Amino acid sequence: MGNLSRLSGCLLLCISASISPSFAQVIDQTGLHNPTVDYKKLARVDSLVNEYIQKDWEKGVVTLIIKDNILIQSKGYGFADDARTKPMPPNAIFRIMSQTKAITSVGIMILYEQGKLLLDEPIGNYIPEFMNQVVLDKFNEADTTYTTVPAKRNITFRDLLTHTSGLDYPAIGTKRMNAIYTKAKVPSGLGYFNADLLTEMKKLAKLPLAFQPGEKWQYGLNADLLGCLIQVISGQTLDDFFRKNIFEPLGMKDTYFNVPKAKWNRLPAVYTEDPNGHIIPWSHTFRDIDPDYPMINTHFFSGGAGLSSTAYDYAVFLQMLLNKGVYNGKRILSPRTVEMMTSNQLDFKYNGTNDFGLGFDIVTEKSGNQGPRNKGTFSWGGYYGTTYWADPKARLVCLIMTQHTPNSHGDLVAKLTSVIYSSFTQ
Repeated sequence: MGNLSRLSGCLLLCISASISPSFAQVIDQTGLHNPTVDYKKLARVDSLVNEYIQKDWEKGVVTLIIKDNILIQSKGYGFADDARTKPMPPNAIFRIMSQTKAITSVGIMILYEQGKLLLDEPIGNYIPEFMNQVVLDKFNEADTTYTTVPAKRNITFRDLLTHTSGLDYPAIGTKRMNAIYTKAKVPSGLGYFNADLLTEMKKLAKLPLAFQPGEKWQYGLNADLLGCLIQVISGQTLDDFFRKNIFEPLGMKDTYFNVPKAKWNRLPAVYTEDPNGHIIPWSHTFRDIDPDYPMINTHFFSGGAGLSSTAYDYAVFLQMLLNKGVYNGKRILSPRTVEMMTSNQLDFKYNGTNDFGLGFDIVTEKSGNQGPRNKGTFSWGGYYGTTYWADPKARLVCLIMTQHTPNSHGDLVAKLTSVIYSSFTQ
């Protein structure tokens, strides 16, 4: 019995080692069975997504799930281009829009670890135009004129990483700031824009902030400015910096600002909805965003919304973070830096329930008790309908990718989340 007991213990240790991030830094794609997953329940993902496609609530979807460093699901559903009835491939290259922000945040933290910057120093030390800014006081909607008051302090890197700088978004931001940014022709970073990034950010610096730095959370051009700062501090384009410091070390072979012509056929079509909720193609002029922007050779590298990528490439990036900064033997960040990025940085709940880290939404204990995602799960998404989350407690990476916004049936993500977690036995 003693030998049998030792043998059983050895087998359990081997199974544990095969599914533990500390033992397996690289995602296993061999079809290895994960003993903590009920695959019959996981198959409900197929049923649910196919239902939405059959009802014409979605045209095409890609889902990818990694549990314990094991790829347990990666599928394409529906069509990449409904007009040509082209099936959606699992390796489709999506316009990930604001999923770019997390990569930009990691880029800044790489420079932080190199001693090139401090999180609480003014960004004006690197772009002087951002010193001594002003804050919007009174605004006249009739003619978009305004008055200002001095900012109480300068914007810091931490302000940008947490969206508490006072910057807003053109086109999709608040009404007052949208009017101010539009009049000054400040680009949103959404889609192709043919301009010099530093020139545009200096233009932004001359405009008022929406509120005093650190006062509250407001989604804005923070990551675009961070991308510009990466260029200024590193002396490289954002494209080159990402490729040399993140994409090549991690083996992310399908992530680009400018998608190579040989891969254009892997870009799905982009859709929106008519007033009756019927899905229609996104035109080249709708909302001033040409969906063909990944195929236009741009040198305006938007750190907030410029990248295109596959579900798998982005999963590798997230798995690196779950692995405490390392993947396939390549260390991108230290464990402590990853811990900082995925820990709360605010004195208030930015959306009423969740925390916010250095670039991520973070599930709190309260919100974790209200849904399946565990406390500490970090996540975000993209304008065109992509979303991701990484759950350290469940050792889980999930991506659900579409190219469809606005979406009357966006509840698919919440339903899939419940289905995915219901398939785990531990």
